[in-house]
Order: sequence, then C-alpha cells, then structure tokens
Amino acid sequence: MVTVMMANKQVLTEFKQEYIPQVDRVLENNIQKASSVKLIVKAMEYSLMAGGKRLRPLLTLATLQTLNHPIDEAMVRASSAVELIHTYSLIHDDLPAMDNDDYRRGKLSNHKEFGAGIATLAGDGLLTLAFGWLTNTSLSDTKKIELVRLLAHAAGPDGMVAGQTVDLSSDKKQLSLDELIHLHKQKTGELFHYCVMAGAIIADADEQSKKALSSFAWNFGLAFQIFDDIKDAPDDENQDDVDKNTYVNLLGMKGAKQKLKETVQASQHSLEELPDKFSPDLLSSFLSYFMVQK
Repeated sequence: MVTVMMANKQVLTEFKQEYIPQVDRVLENNIQKASSVKLIVKAMEYSLMAGGKRLRPLLTLATLQTLNHPIDEAMVRASSAVELIHTYSLIHDDLPAMDNDDYRRGKLSNHKEFGAGIATLAGDGLLTLAFGWLTNTSLSDTKKIELVRLLAHAAGPDGMVAGQTVDLSSDKKQLSLDELIHLHKQKTGELFHYCVMAGAIIADADEQSKKALSSFAWNFGLAFQIFDDIKDAPDDENQDDVDKNTYVNLLGMKGAKQKLKETVQASQHSLEELPDKFSPDLLSSFLSYFMVQK
C-alpha cells in the first residue's frame, strides 16, 4: 500500500508542476483587471497570491484530464474560479468576529494588513468575482448555468456557510460522529464536491462516471478534514483543544487514523467504478495527500 501511495505521489507531483504555474498565472493576470479601485485589487491579490496548494482547481483539472477532455487556458480559468471562493472563505474565517487569526500562510492575515472593513470587502469581492469568471468563458450557456448553480449551492447557506454556522454555534456542544461528518460535508466537502463535478459537467461525463466521481469527491472531502484534524492535533493535552469538535477528540488518535484509512479506501473504490476507458490513476494520486506521518 505504501509503495502504491508513493508512486501515486509522484504522479501528483508531476501534475502539480505542470498546472500550478498555469493556475497562478491565470489568477494573477485576471485579478489585476477586477476593479478600477486599486486598494480592493491590492487586498484581494494579497490573499489570493499568498501561496497555497491550489488543490481545488487542480481537482477540476485532474477530473477533466481523467475524462480525456482537452485542457486549454479557458479550462484553467474556469477551474480557477473556485480558488476565489476558497480565498474569500479564508479571509472571512480570519476576521476578529470569526476565528480572529493574525497570520495566514506565513503572512499577516488580510484584516491585520488592511483592516477588518477592507478585508471583509476583499472577501466579498472574491466571492462575487468567482461567478463572473465562470460566465466569462467559452463554455456553452447551459454549462455556465449549471456550474454557477452548483457553486452557489456549495458556497452558500446550505453548503459552506451552513457548515461554518454550525461550527461557530457548536463550540460549547459535543457533536456526535454523524453530526460532525454532516458539519464538515457542508463546511469543507461541498466545495470539493463542486470541484470534481465541475470537471464532469464541462467534460459531458456519462451518468456512471458522474456517480463514481461524486462518491469519490464526498469521501475525499471527509478524508481531507480527518487528515487535518490528525495533523493539527497537539502533542500535549490542552483543555481548549480537548473541547473542540474534531475527529481526534471524538474517536481518539487511533480511531481517527482508522476512520481516515476507511475513508481513503472508500474514495479509491469509487474511482474503480469509472468506465474502463477512463484511467483513475491521476485522481487516485490525490489520495497520497493523506499519508499520515505521525
């Protein structure tokens, strides 16, 4: 299993080396044209170009490649719109009224650099800009509408916003495993699900492929959160951390690792349901992200 994961990691490394520079170039070139007001462009660019794994646009591009759909600059642009949503969510998460974090990706958080008001507006700008990017592509009107509908749901009050709301309102309440999974399905999983299904929509995937990819995406999103909880678990017992709703606190470290293993396996099995004409290797390589080190 470890040998397979290491081989998959090499596939992912090569894919990232090819497409992360393309995603970054599209983001940087297009954010400059977003507004005539230089301050808001500067604030949006500050967080958007602060680094990051670009995992979400890469998932869309990997889905396109898996489905044998050609990838050109228009596809990179359409795939990159979700990174605007992700960045907006990080800016707002860091605000004093939310998580009140002073740093993000080794830099001052947006509100520490520009103030809470401008940071809020920068997040608002990125959120709305994402939908403009999706409509300003060479895709058919039908596909544009479907992508906008799906992204609005994933990022909206029954998706990411719902999950964040439950998270904020549950800080003094111990959630059950089912409640925790549902919270993270909305807060984290919906956007990952959008990324994969966006590729399926653009590539006109058949129903069998859509079903397999949808299952892969939901399990991937859950694995992502469990892995984050394992990675971020403190070495020493801290009461504040013990009270948090995490998979490690709920299941213990051993239980969380077992749940991660089962979820990664479920995600892999979903890919095996793709039609034989499509290779699952590239999307499978993204599961190497969840190799537990500790």
